[in-house]
Amino acid sequence: MRRRILEACVEAFATTGFYGATLKDVAARAGISFTGLLHHFPHKEELLLAVLEFRAEQGRNLLEQAGALDPAGDPLGALRGMLAVSADNASYPGLVELHCVMTGEATSPVHPAHGYYTDRFRELRRFYTAAFTALAERGELCSPIPPAVLADMTLSLLNGLQTQWLYDRDGIDVEGGVRAFLASAVPSLAE
Repeated sequence: MRRRILEACVEAFATTGFYGATLKDVAARAGISFTGLLHHFPHKEELLLAVLEFRAEQGRNLLEQAGALDPAGDPLGALRGMLAVSADNASYPGLVELHCVMTGEATSPVHPAHGYYTDRFRELRRFYTAAFTALAERGELCSPIPPAVLADMTLSLLNGLQTQWLYDRDGIDVEGGVRAFLASAVPSLAE
């Protein structure tokens, strides 16, 4: 039931944004009563954070399955793992839509997901920076761009390509575009 609610919430939030969606709409999409929804999620903010954590957990599971949770110890594995997450996102267009909507809305400090996205982007920048730094120390980074700037560029490219993919799912290859960019700085990723 909880998963069905989260999936309905993804659809509702992706369609109308956090502020436009109502708990009654989420309940209807989930096929449960409004009271039933409130039993699981008494507040809209709790539901939003549960959805965001649900997707983050899926990404962590993919990274863990790939053995890619240590960007400093296995930087190539970490980058390959992130590419796997990027490719997996194509299976969840509603979550990609939700992510794009929420990252725009949550720039406001009063948005309930502002802290979540602030922390998430900070974590991702650290992850990529650690991977690029380790690669530079091993002589495997072929770029004059500092690791922290490469991390920013990678995140910007990923988010931008995901948005473009929502407009042209047949013409945009998010994983391929990010892989090509990363391979320009880390040639061993092209292999």
